[in-house]
Amino acid sequence: MTALQVINSFFGILIYPYLIRVLGAGSYGMYVFALSVTNYLGLFISFGFAFPALKLIVEHKDNRQIKNEVASAVFTSKLILASVSFLILLLLIFLIPSFYKNKLLLIIVFSQVISTVIYPVWYFQGIQKMKIITYIQLTLRILSLPFTFILIKNSNDILKYAIIVSTTNTMSAIIALIYLYKKELIRYHFIPLSILKNYFKDALPFFWSSSAGTIKEESVNIIIGLFFGMKELAFFNLAEKIIIIPRMLTMSINDALFPKIIVNNDKKSIKKIIKLEFIIGVIVFIFIAIFGKWIVFLLGGSGMLNAYPMAVILSITVLVWLLVGSYISFIFVPAKKYYFVTKNQLVALISFFIFCVPGLLIYKNILVIVFSLSISGICEIVYCNYLIKKNNLL
Repeated sequence: MTALQVINSFFGILIYPYLIRVLGAGSYGMYVFALSVTNYLGLFISFGFAFPALKLIVEHKDNRQIKNEVASAVFTSKLILASVSFLILLLLIFLIPSFYKNKLLLIIVFSQVISTVIYPVWYFQGIQKMKIITYIQLTLRILSLPFTFILIKNSNDILKYAIIVSTTNTMSAIIALIYLYKKELIRYHFIPLSILKNYFKDALPFFWSSSAGTIKEESVNIIIGLFFGMKELAFFNLAEKIIIIPRMLTMSINDALFPKIIVNNDKKSIKKIIKLEFIIGVIVFIFIAIFGKWIVFLLGGSGMLNAYPMAVILSITVLVWLLVGSYISFIFVPAKKYYFVTKNQLVALISFFIFCVPGLLIYKNILVIVFSLSISGICEIVYCNYLIKKNNLL
């Protein structure tokens, strides 16, 4: 799982210096903006199915009938939601002039949701065969590199880049689906709505939780793009890229340990994990504060140095993701306190806007948004600890 996260992050960072110089900050920022719109709609499509489905696969890993039903139910649900999401995108394109102007880019980037519909990463996690996904993505990422360097030559090639990314993601999903069909004997079939109701019910708390988190994160991109410009959005995106590898490396710890913790819920071990993750988060913050400026210069050049202070501030979110992720995976979910996850994310979302909106009214600077993100993360940690102590969960 760690390798998978690193591959996705590494290839993005590997081609970033080339893309930012060839496409330019404005054009690349427009791609980030289109991706944020897609992520909003992708949130609706995913609907929080991953955690409940993963739990069922772990608990019934030897029952092929149940695994088939779970995989098919998630597929059917996502297909329905994807169809609705596409109609929403078309409506936005025809109602909003800036969307209509970039309609082709928006539609191409939106096509990435195909992989969201047919790509059950949670299934591979449940059967603990994430290496299969790693091999598939590694191979396709490598194959996509020549197309990127050969076809992308100037800012007008942003559509070509979007096609390359979308095609790579879709091909990964198709190959994974073929593996499930041949090796795991998974057969997708449509599930009646009467049965899907239970899956939606179980996934709803995670949907609200992920909704709050995604709205917060993607709102940042859209706010920056609309009010500060696509170039500033490119600065922020570079800052995110700098922290994404340590964040993904550390977050994969919780994901990888989840199947074992869900079976053997040892509070002493959970406390040790939380303590260790706190130390890791502090180390990451110190590392980025010391070396972040050089990393910005290496990736984006001297013209992107505005990303350095953003990266230092955002590095606090690595600690937040670690601790809050461990609270959710090892404490709330095993105790079936699903709505604690939702409440926590709502606290994060509300606290972000509480600090962000007045801050921007007083001091119109992009750093206000970045600070608000980190402060809202600290609010998450405080609130999670409050819930744990109040309910004696650890």
